[in-house]
Amino acid sequence: MAKFNKKYLKPLKNFYVVGLIAFAIWMIFFDTHSWLLHRDLNKDMDALENEKQYYNKEMRKDNKAIKELSTEEGVEKVARETYYMKKPKEEIYIIEYEDSIPKKKKNE
Repeated sequence: MAKFNKKYLKPLKNFYVVGLIAFAIWMIFFDTHSWLLHRDLNKDMDALENEKQYYNKEMRKDNKAIKELSTEEGVEKVARETYYMKKPKEEIYIIEYEDSIPKKKKNE
């Protein structure tokens, strides 16, 4: 056991090794620019980049919808398909398929 202790504790008697270990511990955990702080900041940056990509995608989708609604045909298409609007003296038939209607429970 004594040889084991001498073998592994011998480098700790060197002033430079002790200083290097202390410096490494300080930089990793305690410094204002520590590795732990940078790791957290990098995670936040990744989350913000993902959010940026999401909002850019939504903006492209909205710009496409605005472009579509800027024409008279586009407005009419949205009004007919989304809000079931019709022209005067025109009939609209809404066809629902059996699988699109929610099924009622047997007890009701």
